[in-house]
Amino acid sequence: MPPESVLLAVASLLPAVSMLAAVPVRRDAAAPAVWRRFRVNAGIAVVAAALSLGLQLAGPAPSPTLPLPGLALTLTAAWVALLVQTLGTVIGVFSARYLHGEVDQPRCVAALGGVLAAVHLLLLADHWLVLIAAWAAVGWAMQQLLCFYRDRPFALLAAHKKRVADRLADVLLVTAALLAWHAVGSGSLSAMWRHLEAGAPSPALQASAVCMALAVVLRTALLPVHGWLIQVMEAPTPVSALLHAGVINLGGYVLIRFAPLLDAVPAAQWLLVACGLITAMLAGLVMLTRVSIKVQLAWSTVAQMGFMVMECALGLYTLALLHLLGHSLYKAHAFLAASGAVESARLRTMRGATSPSAASLVLAPLGSGALIAALLGLQSLYGHAGAWPWWWGCVLALAWAPLLWLPAQRHPEGPGAVRGLLAGAAMVTGLALAALSGHALPLGTADAPHAAAGLVAMVGMAALYLCLALLNARPGWMATWRRWSYAGFYIDEYATRAALRLSPSRWTPVAPTECRMKPREEPPCRPC
Repeated sequence: MPPESVLLAVASLLPAVSMLAAVPVRRDAAAPAVWRRFRVNAGIAVVAAALSLGLQLAGPAPSPTLPLPGLALTLTAAWVALLVQTLGTVIGVFSARYLHGEVDQPRCVAALGGVLAAVHLLLLADHWLVLIAAWAAVGWAMQQLLCFYRDRPFALLAAHKKRVADRLADVLLVTAALLAWHAVGSGSLSAMWRHLEAGAPSPALQASAVCMALAVVLRTALLPVHGWLIQVMEAPTPVSALLHAGVINLGGYVLIRFAPLLDAVPAAQWLLVACGLITAMLAGLVMLTRVSIKVQLAWSTVAQMGFMVMECALGLYTLALLHLLGHSLYKAHAFLAASGAVESARLRTMRGATSPSAASLVLAPLGSGALIAALLGLQSLYGHAGAWPWWWGCVLALAWAPLLWLPAQRHPEGPGAVRGLLAGAAMVTGLALAALSGHALPLGTADAPHAAAGLVAMVGMAALYLCLALLNARPGWMATWRRWSYAGFYIDEYATRAALRLSPSRWTPVAPTECRMKPREEPPCRPC
């Protein structure tokens, strides 16, 4: 093996090994030493992930296989690995201060290191068994973080609902693996891609794609199994940041990884379009009625996951990957900076809240559409005119239109429309750079499942934009919808009852018999 390939293999495997080595062996270890060890190992993992990405971008196409069986290198995995490891390192440093004085800090460090190590293994998975085992390990380690406060009933209920959803997803993934193994004759994902290139998928492979899509719906907390993602807000804030900025986005990565299978099975694409569109519409309405900043961010994550799943279903994998990267960075910053929400709300109240004008509500889609048209024009200059169809440009225009009037509503003292226009221009510039440099990001087919699903998505996003505009401009017109939105359309109540019937909760709150904080050591008395 050439030295470059050896260095690339070591750099790709080192993040998982380093984070696994950061897991403390003893639960009674001193917290400062445990966090110091985590920071050192996390720093090594960040450098290794950056080196792996740099080698893949700078050199020729690397060998897809690694020395260990069931693992493979992909450029998409390198991007996501660097993102997750960087966010995990920042969250770990934040947690060391946030949890100062807690008695269970070694358990938190162990679970955090286990989550990051399992995520790196999932990103390198090239076999069904490795993928299923790594995703299950991510869920198990995340469960320990969600139950950090064992005396909070709602946190335990949310963790139980997540465990039920994860077990159902595991059953679906195992079923998908067995069907694909039967059709291909191997559990290797690379072998399945070669099998799909040879001809149309068999009925077993089509059923496997549908099962995999359903498993992603369960793992990414789309409606109606979204309730646990909202109720885990009782976990520590760094845990919420890790969940919403990294773990929940793994569903989008898996869909990008299985792009060849999704493109060949329209039934799975239509399923994802329906689930993603309904989730984005309903969660977007509920988000506007929430007062708690963390709960509002949680509903925002549900809506963004629906939009990301819909992007993958429509074949726009480059856009989905950019969405994944951007959403992770934004949501990590939003959760870690949630403590400043009270001050921001007080300042907005002192300045006086304003509603967007009717003209801005009408002109916003046109301005956003102009930005999309500029992107399509850039693509046509470089021979990529057919990369994104016109209907997806309309979907993006409707999705980005609130950027042109929400800043004006939040910052009435400044040129909010100009800020929104600059934000939209920045996103279009990033998309243009990605679309015009196909070697840096994986470009998708962008024409599946044809124009029909794109038109459905366009109509749904238009309906969502109309509801958002009415709720912001004329709250009195939508009083009934506000009541239903505030109740989350009563979806989670039915899902909770079904989950408890399917698997009765075995979690009971631990009675807070003693203070969770370590007692302060008093200085010894000196003799008189």
